[in-house]
Amino acid sequence: MTPPRPALRLLARLPCPSRAVTALLATLLLLLGLLAAALVVLTPSSPGRQISLDALFDLARERQVASAQLRDQDARVEGALESGDRFWTGYPRSDSTTGELVSRLTDGGARVSVDGQAGVATVRLLATVLLPLAVLAALFALLFVGMRGSGGDVSGFGTVRGGRGARTGTPPAVTYADVAGADDAVAELREVVGYLTDPGRYAALGAAPPKGVLLLGPPGTGKTLLARATAGEAGVAFFSVSGAEFVESLVGVGAARVRDLFAAVRAAAPAVLFIDEADAAGRRRGSGEAGGGSDEREQTLNQLLVEMDGFEVSSGVVVLAATNRPDVLDPALLRPGRFDRIVTVEVPDLAGRQQILALHGRGKPLAPDADLQGMARRTTGFTGADLAGLVNEAALLAVRDGRDVLTAADLERAADRVRHGTGSRSQVLSANERKRVAVHEAAHALVVSSTGGEVAKISVLPRGDQLGSVRVRSEDADSVIVTAEQLKVRLVRLLSGTAGERLLLGGASTAGERDLERATVLARDLVARYGLSPALGPVRLLAADVDEHLGAGGRLGPVGPATADTVDAEVRRLLEEAMAQAGRMLKKQRAALDRLVEALEADEQLSGPVLAALLAGPT
Repeated sequence: MTPPRPALRLLARLPCPSRAVTALLATLLLLLGLLAAALVVLTPSSPGRQISLDALFDLARERQVASAQLRDQDARVEGALESGDRFWTGYPRSDSTTGELVSRLTDGGARVSVDGQAGVATVRLLATVLLPLAVLAALFALLFVGMRGSGGDVSGFGTVRGGRGARTGTPPAVTYADVAGADDAVAELREVVGYLTDPGRYAALGAAPPKGVLLLGPPGTGKTLLARATAGEAGVAFFSVSGAEFVESLVGVGAARVRDLFAAVRAAAPAVLFIDEADAAGRRRGSGEAGGGSDEREQTLNQLLVEMDGFEVSSGVVVLAATNRPDVLDPALLRPGRFDRIVTVEVPDLAGRQQILALHGRGKPLAPDADLQGMARRTTGFTGADLAGLVNEAALLAVRDGRDVLTAADLERAADRVRHGTGSRSQVLSANERKRVAVHEAAHALVVSSTGGEVAKISVLPRGDQLGSVRVRSEDADSVIVTAEQLKVRLVRLLSGTAGERLLLGGASTAGERDLERATVLARDLVARYGLSPALGPVRLLAADVDEHLGAGGRLGPVGPATADTVDAEVRRLLEEAMAQAGRMLKKQRAALDRLVEALEADEQLSGPVLAALLAGPT
């Protein structure tokens, strides 16, 4: 039985599978065809009219049945009456029923015969037992071979499927010229480029270049771009895979994928293998729920360790991996001979942001007022991905407004969209709420300006989950080391909005919820993380397993109740002192605060010379 034409057309549209998969698909279709044919054979024909078993007994008693044949496998009686009409009826398959049926028919003068249907019995055995088992076996084999095929063929690895050119020696088109704001990381990786382009120079001196380089940094800092640029700069093949693609629910599949991928990379040497999100496959052993050596994740990690140990110095293969969770990596991955070097990719500083904005602004029509250097000063904390999104968002805004150049206003609006999300005009504030938001943001801006910060823009337009915003360029935003006094100034700035509400409106509101959350975390860090509280002294009290590189808050370690009470008292004291200081500063500048609130209620957004004049006006 041949498959129907629609099924053949569907198979023709599928991607070209391997020979094993093709053979299994053909076998499965053949088995399904045999099963359908067997079901047709097992369906009995129905000659004549159907009568009941009681009617057959009545006809036999009246001697009207001329002949009858008992079909054993079908449990049916087929025969002819004296009148020549054909009939059939079913009967329960049991010895007693069959004996009584034969007895009544023979007593009525009918010719009785029995058909054992040996062929039908064989077909029934095939259709009910053997063929279904064969179909299930073919389905499981197809599933297993397909999963093995995704590991045995490099094209089954996610992003590697799009990198077929790498196996023919085609390097990525990205080079270090397309990377900005990561000069330190590029300097470290140039040694890898030198090894891939001229391995003989290292061999002549007996130097062993790094087998693996771990790129560590927050999301969006350009770790994947650096890996691609390294392969492109060296002009070698590039393989990319996510750590999560190694791990499957079936034990052994991930390890097989690791073996097959590394075999393909060695065959394409010189080459760069990039493992993104390495913590998915390289998590510390024993940390999972299973915790046993046969756990799939641990087998995958063990195979990864073995493969990296098997590199020869002259193999021309370098493994780059990226993660933002180094705290969960297995220590065996970080020992010499595997990931020999750790390169930290930080959030760009002011100079790095200028370079990134210049890189992404290259080739785009910029208006004379579009100051990329000024925008770099106002985007503290932005990653490379954020800055790329900023320039692209500005271009989209220019297209939406029908302009053919990117203006300063486009860049400002794009920065707000990247930082706070798209504007939410559906949220309508009442007059009292609008007044309170204006007071809150004006107080923030005035205190920031009074403590040495540069206020670039104030807005009371709802955007994302914020009702208003103040864009600040602080003098210590890019500092690596921050003093206790600078941290206390940040506390005053965070709580100044609530202090302004208390001063002008007679009480605080929920508008300062996020400010209070950030201030509480900062005060706790000042006391228990940095050891800058005189009441507790220079001691670290937060747990050491905190993901500090991700900016996560900490919890107190194993301390006594008296120490915990002291920490809480110190945090409360710092917050109350910061609130009081903000209130005193605003009270001295009450006139300036009133003017700023009035201007915000009228214009909704303030920036440039108008804002500078209001902040610097007479008090």
